[in-house]
Amino acid sequence: MVRSFAPDLVDPDLVDRLLEDALRGPSAGNTRGVAWVVLQGGNTATYWEHATTADWRSRARRYPGLSRAPVVALSLCSPTAYLDRYGEADKRHSGLGTSDSEGNGESAWPIPYWFGDAAFSALLLLLGVTAAGLGSAFLGNFRGELPLLEALGVPDGWRLFGAVLIGQPDGQDHPSPSLRRPPAVGAGAIHRSHW
Repeated sequence: MVRSFAPDLVDPDLVDRLLEDALRGPSAGNTRGVAWVVLQGGNTATYWEHATTADWRSRARRYPGLSRAPVVALSLCSPTAYLDRYGEADKRHSGLGTSDSEGNGESAWPIPYWFGDAAFSALLLLLGVTAAGLGSAFLGNFRGELPLLEALGVPDGWRLFGAVLIGQPDGQDHPSPSLRRPPAVGAGAIHRSHW
């Protein structure tokens, strides 16, 4: 993850191709309930205004480098699309469809597929950006979701999964202390037949 970007613009056609590839990921029930809102140039300020606080922006040492990312791609998902899809005849037996007298609905989903599909799409975008020779960072949805979506004119019912920052690394990034943690590989993370 890159946390310090150069302000150099990224070709909008490249961004479009990367997003089109990101939307080819797995989709539960072929629901296709993932969408992206792309902010470029001066429009990225809308993201920072709503997803962070003035206090955080004034004291976070990484904010200047993050805020220079020329592209902020917002990963959105629609729980309603999945509820509707899983209420259709071929999926109704799952009990995960639109709320009804049987108690179905969002609360019936132990793991909401809409967030899984948004994560698959975000990962594909991150990999595509790297393959294109650019840098990226994923920022989770921690605050300001509803005001941000409203400011961007996103229809009701959509959720923000997170943001992917895209741009050219400026070489000023300070490695995260998290990198000192050992990777989860080998015998500690892969189990055969039982834990």
